[in-house]
Amino acid sequence: MSELRYDPMKKAWVIIATERGVRPVNVQKREHLRSCASEAACPFCPGNENRTPPEILAIRDPGSRPNGPGWRIRVLPNKFPALTIESPLERYGEGIYDVVSGFGAHEVVVETPDNLEQMADFSVGHLQDVFGVYRSRLRDLMKDQRFRYIMIFKNHGTEAGASLFHSHSQIIALPVTPNLVAVELASTRDYFQLKERCMLCDIIHQELEDQARIVLVEEKFIVFTPFASSFPYELRVVPRRHSHDFSLVDDDTLAHLAFAIKEVLTLLRKELDDPPFNLILHTAPPFTHRAGKPYYWSSIESDFHWYLELVPRLTMIAGFEWGTGFQINPTSPEDAARFLRESEI
Repeated sequence: MSELRYDPMKKAWVIIATERGVRPVNVQKREHLRSCASEAACPFCPGNENRTPPEILAIRDPGSRPNGPGWRIRVLPNKFPALTIESPLERYGEGIYDVVSGFGAHEVVVETPDNLEQMADFSVGHLQDVFGVYRSRLRDLMKDQRFRYIMIFKNHGTEAGASLFHSHSQIIALPVTPNLVAVELASTRDYFQLKERCMLCDIIHQELEDQARIVLVEEKFIVFTPFASSFPYELRVVPRRHSHDFSLVDDDTLAHLAFAIKEVLTLLRKELDDPPFNLILHTAPPFTHRAGKPYYWSSIESDFHWYLELVPRLTMIAGFEWGTGFQINPTSPEDAARFLRESEI
């Protein structure tokens, strides 16, 4: 029987309609995900560094030169940016409409020099280095007080929005706070003001008590399917100890995060045939007081809790979803968690 479930953090309704579900054994093979450009044609491959903008940061072999081979992870400006740091930040109105100039930053994290290697193939140590690069770029970009939010995300597979096969992720720094982020910030702040507790800490406690949606419990992280999952096999990877800002995590925490992500990606590859997915970091905005908004930062260190959202793209958004803002999920989060939890890696 179908259910409508409410996500208190995102303030969104989801329809869990299991009678519409496609069983995991029926997942279609996605051979096109295994195709890639040749190394000669791929701008992210070693030897083609002159085909990209100069690197911002790189983890390199000792003695290797910037903007040449010898790197293991490389960060560079997006050649086709959605926003540019060179644009002046201007805010103005056009009648009833509000406009902000195209100021921002758009970077690409090339996660590996290997054209065929994907994130699920990375060692735990290499994953830790990737997350360390995320942390480093967050710390640097957060120094610019013009940025209101910094989004770090990965698109794996064409259905998830990836335009190049070579494994990479993206960082976009914005001069405005996205609506979905603003809703999460407001939800967690209001919850804390009412109960003097972090909402996500309470959710962790609830999930550990219920166990029905637990996929993995690690020393420092918990992985579970959200109660109101918008998509089949949607996962949240959450630090068990309260922490509001990913830029502040230590190396040991990154190592545990890398282990959890490695386990989860291995599960998805094995059981769901390496599905396309989006990996999104939800973290606190840059800590900058805003004139006229003293409430904005009143309790964010206590009320917000960073996490990673991992969403396999097994279903499509259609007319009902666009028209209502509701998602229809054909796989209950309890069934998804049980299936992944009982898998043998």
